[in-house]
Amino acid sequence: MARSRELDVRTAAVELLNVIRPTVAVCWFVAYAGHALHMCPQYRQPLQAGGEFAVAFAHELRRFYPFAPFIGGRAVQDLTYEGEDIPAGSLVLLDLYGQNHDSRLWTDPYRFDPRRFLDHEIGEWELVPQGAGDPHTGHRCPGEPFTVAILAELCTRLAHLDYQVAEQDLTISLSRIPARPRSGFVLVPTSRH
Repeated sequence: MARSRELDVRTAAVELLNVIRPTVAVCWFVAYAGHALHMCPQYRQPLQAGGEFAVAFAHELRRFYPFAPFIGGRAVQDLTYEGEDIPAGSLVLLDLYGQNHDSRLWTDPYRFDPRRFLDHEIGEWELVPQGAGDPHTGHRCPGEPFTVAILAELCTRLAHLDYQVAEQDLTISLSRIPARPRSGFVLVPTSRH
């Protein structure tokens, strides 16, 4: 039987953040789900069925809504990308919003449409909600499948709720990180179920 030991402070902090970050991200995306269902009520009924459509809805939330409009990092070594020299230590930004709204990758990219993810295998560099690539070697979150499953379940539950949308400011500023509807998303339950 293995003996337990305390984690050092840095490791404990990293592990705590690894739990908090996806939890907060799912909360933001549930607010986006409310926003999406308010703006596109035609998806409420198919979402109530859950399953494949709920997963597609979760992917479309992650594509359409800018949790972070961009992410940044530093080049760890000198490199060249598409003919541009990038010296070690340079700040490099990945335009997540641009990638996820690029008409070369997405048909009608400014239209919210979960059906685009039905019967569609997502490439590791195609949908880039917070990072990309192989989760073993790149900057794609290894917990992404769990986040998508949780988000799909919560969106299905949201679609079953009886509520009205309160008067509020639903604009989304891309200058705020993480981006979110200005008022969050305030709903008022209309039944006790």
